[in-house]
Amino acid sequence: MDSVEQNSAGIEKWLRLIRAEQVGPVTFSKLLRHFSSIDNVLGASATQLADVDGIGTKTARQIARTRDEYDPKAELELAEKLGVWIIHLEDERYPVVLKAIYDPPPVLYIKGTLSRRDNLAIAIVGSRRCSFYGQEQASRFAHLLASAGFTIVSGMARGIDSAAHQGALSASGRTIAVQGSGLANPYPPENKKLFELISSSGACISELPLCYEPLAENFPPRNRIIAGLSLGVIVIEAALRSGALITARSALENSREVMAVPGKIDSPLSKGTHQLIKEGAKLVESVEDVREALGYIGRNLKEHVATSAQVAGEKINTPLFDMPESVLSENEKTIINCLANEPRHIEEIIARTSLSAGNINASLVSLRLKGLVKQLPGSNFLRR
Repeated sequence: MDSVEQNSAGIEKWLRLIRAEQVGPVTFSKLLRHFSSIDNVLGASATQLADVDGIGTKTARQIARTRDEYDPKAELELAEKLGVWIIHLEDERYPVVLKAIYDPPPVLYIKGTLSRRDNLAIAIVGSRRCSFYGQEQASRFAHLLASAGFTIVSGMARGIDSAAHQGALSASGRTIAVQGSGLANPYPPENKKLFELISSSGACISELPLCYEPLAENFPPRNRIIAGLSLGVIVIEAALRSGALITARSALENSREVMAVPGKIDSPLSKGTHQLIKEGAKLVESVEDVREALGYIGRNLKEHVATSAQVAGEKINTPLFDMPESVLSENEKTIINCLANEPRHIEEIIARTSLSAGNINASLVSLRLKGLVKQLPGSNFLRR
């Protein structure tokens, strides 16, 4: 699935339809289901379009009149110049978890790479005007989760989003930024360097035309993509009217886990996260809390994840955190082989493996998150 190959012949038709008047993700999906193929939709008359449930005569006429007005040639040329590739909903490279939401983007613009590994993703979102505590927690959670093999998804906004991306990058992990503007206009502008770093360590994604400006109305739809790419969403600092709460609601609507990091009770930035916790969001203080939350949703979504991953060429026949040794790093394999059914102190692990203390600690966090190692009191560890 790692690819930047552009199939311009196929994508042109999808771009023509999604740029037609009155065609958004939901209408697009209705048309595609009704007519079975993009060619059939483009060849349908206004009368035939009006037969689609929820379309109506007026909308059908607008679609028929404008679907051939858009010329995708300039867009495709600019995409090639910028190193951006474009995929559609039926492309095998389309993220399987995103495809499962109610209103998946028919077309995705991508700068960077997508991978089957991104099916194991966590979103970290929160306030743009965050505290030092919020930045610290976003970076910490992202770093530890990325070290454990999760892809970190966020919106590259100022504050919590940027801290989450930077935390993942500091762990040499994968991260995905979903933009509320076209990829020719990275936003915010001061994050241009971060945009390039993310593109080289994951991907920057948008459903919007390349030159689209970062208008306010773009961001709520953007948030559903952040939630849709992830198995769960962690909210770190959010006021009661924060856009991060839109992401949380999108996650709930699409059966994804919602988690929140508690904050100071007298801070306005904690009001939204504490409200989420009151409403049933999982309170998380550590990566172990995240693992437990996702273990629960992993059971609920087991059938969907297995089916979707099979479509992408990756079968999931085991629970989310019961990972085969083939996906472990060399350090993790060394530690697993060192451990037994009896507790072993970290100093003994260091002595037996000859790995550095830093590598041991990072690998143990990863193995705990994957459910392969259990930590006991007194820095003792046990193989599950």
